[in-house]
Amino acid sequence: MKKIEAIIRRTKFDDVKQALLDADIECFSYYDVRGVGKTREGRIYRGIVYDTSSIERILISIVVRDKNVEKTVKAVTDAAHTGEIGDGRIFVIPVEDAVRIRTGERGDIALYNAEQEK
Repeated sequence: MKKIEAIIRRTKFDDVKQALLDADIECFSYYDVRGVGKTREGRIYRGIVYDTSSIERILISIVVRDKNVEKTVKAVTDAAHTGEIGDGRIFVIPVEDAVRIRTGERGDIALYNAEQEK
């Protein structure tokens, strides 16, 4: 199992969400986050441009079975890509175990409904 964390532009979230659903990745969490990167976004207020040191992004967190890692990364990459600085980053992190609280199932089986795969 792997945890995939993607930091993307807020404007690309709907595209990434649809790409994940199209790739049959239906369970993920997302958060509004702020960070500091090479890109600086300027805010205009009453005609004055203010440089902000923090950038608003979306952090998507997904835990998938090993067989779904590449299609998940590809879905996010394809949907979030603009070709400009600030497109974001994807991190793939090993996951040691998962437990479904309702049933106590552990490992890969805790990530999906076995009944749906029949």
